[in-house]
Amino acid sequence: MRNLFLWILLLAGTGSLWAQPAVDSLHRDSLPKPADSLTATVKAETLELVRKPSTDTGWVMSTPGIPSGPQMTAEALRHNRWFQISAAPRMIRKEVRRYQGKELIFYILVALCLFFAGMRQAFPKYFNDLFRLFFRTTLKQRQIREQLMQTPLPSLMLNGFYVITAGLYIDIILQHFKLGPSVPFWLLFVYAALALSAIYFIKFLGLKLSGWIFNMEEAASAYVFIVFVVNKMVGIFLLPVVICLAFMEEPGYSAALVISWCGVGGLLLYRLVLTFGAVRNQVRVNPFHFFLYLCAFEIAPVLLIYKGLLVFFTQTA
Repeated sequence: MRNLFLWILLLAGTGSLWAQPAVDSLHRDSLPKPADSLTATVKAETLELVRKPSTDTGWVMSTPGIPSGPQMTAEALRHNRWFQISAAPRMIRKEVRRYQGKELIFYILVALCLFFAGMRQAFPKYFNDLFRLFFRTTLKQRQIREQLMQTPLPSLMLNGFYVITAGLYIDIILQHFKLGPSVPFWLLFVYAALALSAIYFIKFLGLKLSGWIFNMEEAASAYVFIVFVVNKMVGIFLLPVVICLAFMEEPGYSAALVISWCGVGGLLLYRLVLTFGAVRNQVRVNPFHFFLYLCAFEIAPVLLIYKGLLVFFTQTA
């Protein structure tokens, strides 16, 4: 009996040893997985979804000769709803403005801009002295005036520049307000430029002759110098104004016109102030007498020339 009891205990212990691995394995399977394995699984599933989207079956990744990277980029752009590369192009129709008959004035204005830029680069010191003298930012005005008078070439070229820009401006104004007769645009420009040249040439000779006769050559020279300096500034100011008036439409055209009147009027008034101060330093003159001189030699000749041209064009039309 004692031996039988020992055999029963031995068999029971052996069975428990064989059943322990099964229980351990069952416990291990029921335990939760570590966090690292879960993260790796999520990353793998996300990467698989990015590479092969489950909602799009139109991806083509089997183009021979092209690496998978560029193919992936091209397919991503083609299926992106924000880029819409594969969509049909949209036609945006916009009205094209065509200016017929303004080709010549366009090329002339471009040539004037290039001419002024070339002058500015070729004679930088002359332009610096000109602006300094005009805006009176220095006390050595007499010295700067002598330096400007020693360079006649840029002065003569800027006088011609003033005649061309002022002639174009007068031509545009007369055509806009229909003040002149029905004369072609460019013929009226030639007449306006010739009239300006004649006016200032006669004024130059008359002032020089008057200064020599009355022994006031210094006052006459100062007056002539100021007149032509202001004319140069008017020519520079009128270049952008003419460009605007030639190609702008309402309401920009009216704004440019008003600005041009204010600018030219202000420059002419500034010229009167400078000339009166220069003459008064040389000669004791009454302001009323100076006003009579302006009416007789500045305003009246321009009105007479305009009236004569108007009568001439009316008779020849």
